[in-house]
Amino acid sequence: MSPAHRAPRRATESGPATSVNPGHRAPGLKLSRRHVLGLAALAAVPAATIGVLQFRSDDTAAEATNSPGRPPSTPPSASAPPKVVTEGGGVVPFRPGQAMLGAYLGLSGKTPAQARQLRREQLGREERIEHVFYGWADQLPASFPDLPSGAFPMVSWRGTKFTDITSGAGDEIIKRAARRLKSVGRPLLLRWGWEMNGDWYAWSPAKNGKDPAGYVQSWRRLHGIFADEGVTNVAWVWSPNWNSSPVADWNTYAALYPGDKYVDWVGVSGYNLRKESPDTLFGPVYRSYAARKPIMISEVGSVDRGGRTKADWITLFGKWVEAHPAVGAVTWFDTDTHPDYAEKWRIDTDAASLAAYRAMAASARFSG
Repeated sequence: MSPAHRAPRRATESGPATSVNPGHRAPGLKLSRRHVLGLAALAAVPAATIGVLQFRSDDTAAEATNSPGRPPSTPPSASAPPKVVTEGGGVVPFRPGQAMLGAYLGLSGKTPAQARQLRREQLGREERIEHVFYGWADQLPASFPDLPSGAFPMVSWRGTKFTDITSGAGDEIIKRAARRLKSVGRPLLLRWGWEMNGDWYAWSPAKNGKDPAGYVQSWRRLHGIFADEGVTNVAWVWSPNWNSSPVADWNTYAALYPGDKYVDWVGVSGYNLRKESPDTLFGPVYRSYAARKPIMISEVGSVDRGGRTKADWITLFGKWVEAHPAVGAVTWFDTDTHPDYAEKWRIDTDAASLAAYRAMAASARFSG
């Protein structure tokens, strides 16, 4: 998650990860990283563009074209629907017409098991993806004993400086991680070094000499070591933020993409913080990669501005997924466990929001 459209920073750039899932949050921060990026990004956007960022019910390609940090995209012809994938996803396969619905779940006052039970009762279904976070030097899980048999874990694993990887200095950490995930013995999703196109993480080019090649080389080295360790149960999720910070040629999707050979799913983080429509947040990534890879909305949430604002955005988001067939997975940021923050991303902040989410979860589109 970005400072503009994600929850507060889960851990310091160089310090250990902490809390419910390692890497989930860092205590003591007083200003959300989402707000930090939002202020910086808006300051860099021309006044004529800012209006594009306002929430609208009609999702259009023009919104995404003019979003900050995104390369221009050409709206598809009305007479020729854009080509989208019909297969892919590696060991966590994409199923056309179906989208897996899961979450990062951290609820105040509840153990993980209690939180799962509450959502099971509220939604009448199991989560299909359980999203967890770990730091670079953490010991990754070797099992997920409480996960439903039909669900997939998604491990978001923090990165480090590029030279820690490209020099070979981190090889033992990578090998240990590979062996741990291999021992899980079931298919899982690995989301390493997410939101690399932001300037808030140690693995961003912005903090590594503006060198996108270093990120690509790091990703490929990890991928190669996992292969050498005989890991065959991992699907690789490459997951940028919806907008880039800073906006620069070296910080684009294309410059940071490891290559089709090394990616199974393309993810994207985006949050309705300032009335952004779903297409503003997710349209550019979708139009850039939906013909090549299945798309995952890997982090998403919505603030509540009173009334039905949050419920209506959830409904609109569900309709956006319905209209975009290459989306094969969604993981909601379903939590209220960040200390010192007013942001409450959980789905049941009010009855209307829960009802909207329940309706989305029960739809045929989310039957995956």
